[in-house]
Amino acid sequence: MGAGKTTAGRHLAAELAKTFHDTDHEIERRTGVRISLIFDIEGEAGFRAREKQVVDQLTQLANVVLATGGGVVLDPDNRRHLAERGVVVYLHGQPKDLWYRTRHDKMRPLLQDTDPLEKLRSLYLQRDALYREIADVVIDTGRQSARALLHHLLPQLRERCTLSA
Repeated sequence: MGAGKTTAGRHLAAELAKTFHDTDHEIERRTGVRISLIFDIEGEAGFRAREKQVVDQLTQLANVVLATGGGVVLDPDNRRHLAERGVVVYLHGQPKDLWYRTRHDKMRPLLQDTDPLEKLRSLYLQRDALYREIADVVIDTGRQSARALLHHLLPQLRERCTLSA
């Protein structure tokens, strides 16, 4: 959450001439409501069920760059679909950096907590190993811009995934 998946994904898709999809945006498009409202009405379990369906469908498409929600790796089927159907990039961010990026964002349901930084630390401990389990490329986001991140990411993708230059 806050690692830059959507921004970096858009830039990467443009650079590689692929179609960009974002699972959260797709869920919002299909339901006609914000993710935060889905959490309010259906809870996290309801949202995760919708997310699982979208991940299954979008990972079957060809020539796409897919940005997922931060908790997508919690579901074993999502991890399997992502790992088997594409190249997985883990944009790794430290909880303090992620907090800095998301501290004013009121649209992230999991961060509407009395201590968002502690929540990010807890999510990191829960998710980091799962991301690393399926990642083909791990790149530290730090506080770099999306363009700088892409500058570091593209050579790694080309080296590991034989993308054309």
